[in-house]
Parts: sequence; structure tokens; C-alpha cells
Amino acid sequence: MKLVTEIKKAKYITHSGTMHTDEVFATAFLDLYKKDIKLIRLPQVPDNIKEDVLVYDIGRGKFDHHQEDAKIRDNGIKYSSFGLLFKEFGRDYLKQIGIDEIEEVFTSLDKELIEGIDAVDNGIFPEINAPFKVRTLDDIIKTCNPSYGTNETESEQFIKAVELAKIIFQETLYNIIGKVKARKIVLEKLKNTTKDYLELEEYVPYEETILKNEEGNHILFALYPSNRGGWGIKTIKKSLEDKTDRLQFPKEWAGLEKEELEQVSGIKGMEFCHTGRFLVTCKTKEAAYQVLDKVLPKGRK
Repeated sequence: MKLVTEIKKAKYITHSGTMHTDEVFATAFLDLYKKDIKLIRLPQVPDNIKEDVLVYDIGRGKFDHHQEDAKIRDNGIKYSSFGLLFKEFGRDYLKQIGIDEIEEVFTSLDKELIEGIDAVDNGIFPEINAPFKVRTLDDIIKTCNPSYGTNETESEQFIKAVELAKIIFQETLYNIIGKVKARKIVLEKLKNTTKDYLELEEYVPYEETILKNEEGNHILFALYPSNRGGWGIKTIKKSLEDKTDRLQFPKEWAGLEKEELEQVSGIKGMEFCHTGRFLVTCKTKEAAYQVLDKVLPKGRK
């Protein structure tokens, strides 16, 4: 992206002044999609602009959301400039970068990233009940505005924010693509197991698929090779909303590791049990099987 100061050189226009998360992410998306865009930030849109100039988050046009008849999702959340642009060009962008499951990735990206940005920009804020400062994505982008008492300029700070937004957008996208691929693997395994645990030959994101599908209603644990070596066994939550474990590891194991854990559990090869009783690690698969035999209501049968 290049910020220009002459309108005749600009192919894109957004508003100047305080930057917000929606037009920052909109700009990041456009630069990824259209490549090396030339943008000008203005307080208002001039009357006579070329027809091929794309205007967003200002001017009350197709990609603005400040007018009374602005577009709204079926769930009542109004689009911001980011959501409007992704709705228009998102599928084409995903096709451009070679995504196979376009509709699934498009919908997931909208739900996991874009919809939240749209909601906040339109005045719908998340309820946060915490005894400490929780910094949202909106808070982080706002910190990129020029700080009082510094020599920072709007232009240089906007460029920084857009580069940050590109990273967040792309990493979220890669994460979703991975989950979509993993979902097929997990669903296939769920359909072919009657056991109360899911066994994976390699670690893939599994929990969301388990919680979203009836085939996973009976699953209490997931067993997988740990990226630290050995094997991990993790509890499954009751639902996407209820983060209570369906079944926890024994209280007497909580916080123990290695020899002490082996002695208390009676299982050779156990490495660690989290104090929250939702994770156990073992040196070998055989030790992990013994753990499951001990904690599952009917063992591994």
C-alpha cells in the first residue's frame, strides 16, 4: 500500500483523522486482494472523482455504513466498511489464493474476525467481566493513532496499523483453513469410533468439530502425539458455550509430575497433570492408554 497526497494518483479513498479498526482492516484486505493499492485519506469525498476510484467508510456510498439504509446481517449486526468489502470481494480473493472450500472459509472468517470488527464499529461492544484491563482488537488498533507528545504522523501510524492488520487477517485465515481441513479428518474419525475418546495419529484442531457435531457427544477425551514429545490427553468441554469439562482427571493427580505422579497414579510413564485437571502428558502411548483405562467409566472398551 502507498499513501498518496494527490487525488489524481489515488485509486482508493477512505477518511482521514482518527483511525478505526474497520477501515484499517478494510485497507489491509484491499491491499492483499488488489495488491499495492494507492490510497488517499481525506476528511470528505470530493464531488468529481473518477468512476474507477473505490471509496470506503466515507461518502455514504456502497462501502460506507453511516447512512440510514446501511446493510445489516440476518442476525442484526450491521456491516462496517470491512464487512461490506469482504462481502463483495471475499470469495474472489479466496479463489485468487487457491482456496478449495471457499464458502466454508468465507463464512468462518466472517464469523471469527469480520463480524466482531463490524459490531464494535457500529457500537455493539462485548461484555467483559474481568478484574484487569482486557485489550480488545479494537483497543490495539486505536493505540496506533499518533500519541500525544510525539512526532508521530497520521500517515506513518496508519501504515503501521495496516501492516499489523494484514498479519492478523492472514494468520486468522490460515488458522481457519487449517481447521476446515482438520474438520474432515475429525469427522471421519468420529464416524468410525464408538469409544469415549478420540485418538489422533497427528495433532489437528479437533475440539470445535467434536462440540458442533452429534457424533462427538459421547467423547470425553482426546489423545494425540504432543509437539513436546510423548502423548497428550485432554478433556473435552461440555459445549462451545459451557467450558466445564465433561470429565476431569482425578483430584489427587492435580499439579503432580514425573515420579510423584507415577507413584500416586500407579502408572509408569506419566509426565504431568495440569492443576486444572484438563491435561495429562505421558512418555508413551501405552502409558496414555493406561490413563484412559483408569479414568474412563468403562475403560477403553
